[in-house]
Amino acid sequence: MLKWVALGVLMVAIAGAVYVRMAEVDPARWHVDPATVTPGARPNDHLVAGEDAVFVPLSPQEALHRVDAIARSEPRVRMIEGGVEAGHATWVQRSASIGFPDYISVRAQAAEGGSRVSVYSRSRFGHSDFGVNEARVARWLARLEKDAITAK
Repeated sequence: MLKWVALGVLMVAIAGAVYVRMAEVDPARWHVDPATVTPGARPNDHLVAGEDAVFVPLSPQEALHRVDAIARSEPRVRMIEGGVEAGHATWVQRSASIGFPDYISVRAQAAEGGSRVSVYSRSRFGHSDFGVNEARVARWLARLEKDAITAK
């Protein structure tokens, strides 16, 4: 009997992992504007926008071009909507083991002398993300600021 229960639990776990890995990405749901979005109620996201948006002395297109390069330099990342020309893009990054998807939306808006960059990173599944989204946003923005200084 215990063997059948363990087998059942294993099958449910495998089915859950397959669902997470194969779940369809809906760009209409995940491509949001971080400059205007209201964060979710769960502690599995991180938003840098408004007064906290990062200023860089680059045009919005150049800033987003550099964010795209930063995103694509990380493992398991692909753009799902928007683009550099639009000044707004969303990427998905999946975890290594099970493939949990996190969605990262970035907007670069013109500001005097450069642009302000807003970022919203959030997990699709689960209640807590163990700080993964906050760490990603901090890492991407730190690299963007460093790239912007180097570009001057």
